[in-house]
Parts: sequence; structure tokens; C-alpha cells
Amino acid sequence: MTEMRQIASGLQFPEGPVALDDGSVLLVEIKRGTLSRVAADGSVSVVADCGGGPNGAAIGPDGAVYVCNNGGFEWLEIRGRDVPGMQPADYIGGRIQRVTMDGAVTDLYTEVDGHPLRGPNDLVFDAEGGFYFTDLGKRRPRETDRGGLYYATPDGDRIEEIAYPLADANGVGLSPDGSRIYVAETSTGRVWYWDVDGPGRLRRTGNGPAGAALLHGFPGYQLLDSLAVDSEGNVCVATLITGGISVLGPDGELKDVRKPPRHDPHVTNICFGGPDLRTAYITSSGRGLLYELEWHCPGLELNHARRG
Repeated sequence: MTEMRQIASGLQFPEGPVALDDGSVLLVEIKRGTLSRVAADGSVSVVADCGGGPNGAAIGPDGAVYVCNNGGFEWLEIRGRDVPGMQPADYIGGRIQRVTMDGAVTDLYTEVDGHPLRGPNDLVFDAEGGFYFTDLGKRRPRETDRGGLYYATPDGDRIEEIAYPLADANGVGLSPDGSRIYVAETSTGRVWYWDVDGPGRLRRTGNGPAGAALLHGFPGYQLLDSLAVDSEGNVCVATLITGGISVLGPDGELKDVRKPPRHDPHVTNICFGGPDLRTAYITSSGRGLLYELEWHCPGLELNHARRG
């Protein structure tokens, strides 16, 4: 399986894949407003109706699924592909949701320090059981809300803004030893990082936004989406426009770009699964597809994520 192979289609802007031990993949369908499950045979079932715009997902220490909900988008169709637009008239506000596999949805956080969440996008749990999440912000015809990087606990008792502002903060991931946190900015085409001093505590040693250090800046017009880290510490970031997964070494070197069989500018997310974590699951949001691809090394086993 050296090339990406399509395993599901007809999805309504899929993102946030989470591979499960039984061979199925959880993902969100942003346009549909659901957390869905793609079985090993490619069939799709709805786990929960989240409303708004469920965007990123991760399994927490209690086995529940935690979802970044961006509140919803206006939707455009461009050359037969779904494309998210600005803040819609029925925007429900950004929120972090706890979802159980029986379909129960609970709003866990809707604000931080009195500031409403605008467009939560992606999240990753640390070994201690808390999670980092990004907020992309929200766009309206003549103004844009800025977002950043946040840290929260799944019990609903702690949420902090730890890096603000960032330009369209999107993908987020931890290094294999948890000592570094990576964030991809969509509009700037940059991947930033901070060293981690403790749960939600960043060491600000760089000259980037909020003291970030630059891992890699992509040349030309390239937009970034979500990311995952493999067991070698490579940052595997979905690269829009280019249409693939760009593989960055821990030193920032661009090592490879893995692309679908045909050009697809809407490759948005990647996660790792399978018995040996060497299967990459990749979403094509605009085309509504889920791909799989054999990776050159095992992916990074996420904290708390191996669930059936």
C-alpha cells in the first residue's frame, strides 16, 4: 500500500480522524454536524449529532471523545467541492464537547477568562490527561476574530489561554516524549513549536508569536491544516493547495510529501492506526473521502487513544 487508497466516500467535509482498535475510524463531518464512524468495510454511521461545526476529535482518559466545535460555517461549492466560508447566520459559538459512544453530547467549555471561544479546531491529550487545543478564530465579511493555543482538563475545571494571538491556529501535536508542542498556522504556512515545562506551561524561547520558535516555513502559497506526529518525531502536516502530507523532521527539514493518486488541494488531516500503527488514515475534506496509506514507520501512539 505504497499509494493512498480510498476507503470511504460521500462524507460531508470529514476531518479529525481517530483510528480505533477494531479497524474502524472515528471522524467528524463538519458540514453534517456529526461525529461519525467509518467501519472497516467503508460504511458510515453517525455516532452523535454535535451541531454547529465539529472539527477535531480525540479520545480522553475516560474513553469519551472530546470534540473541538467551531460553531459552524457558511458553505460554498467550488468546482464540485465543498469549501467552508465565513461565520454563518446560525453560528452557535465555539465550544469543546464531550461525546460518548452512545451519542450523548455535553458542552464542556464555551469561553476562557470571559472571552468566548470562536472556532476551536484541533486537540491533543498529554500524558497527564489534560489537552491542548487550537482556536482558528472566525471570519466575517469585514472582520476576523483571532485565536490561539489553549490548555484544558476534561473535568471542566481548568481552561487557560497559553499562546495568543496566533494566525489561524490549526493542527496541534506533541513530540514523542511530550517535551514539545507543535502548532500549524493555516494562512502563514508556518509550523511553530514551544518546549513544554509542565501541563499547559510553555517555555517561550523563540521570536515568533507568543514566544514560539519556527520549525518550518513553507515557500509560496501553501496553506496548512491538521497534523500528527510519528514515532520518529516527524511532524506530518496536511498541506492545502499542494495537496498532500508534508513530513517535517524534528529539525524542521522537509523530508517528504505524500500525495493522493490525483491532485487534491483539500487533504486536511492524518492519524495513525492498525495493529502496528503503520497505517495512516488521511481525510480529503473537499472531496469527502477517507484514504489509507502505509507509513514508513509506526505512528506515535497517542495518550489514552487506543480504544475499541
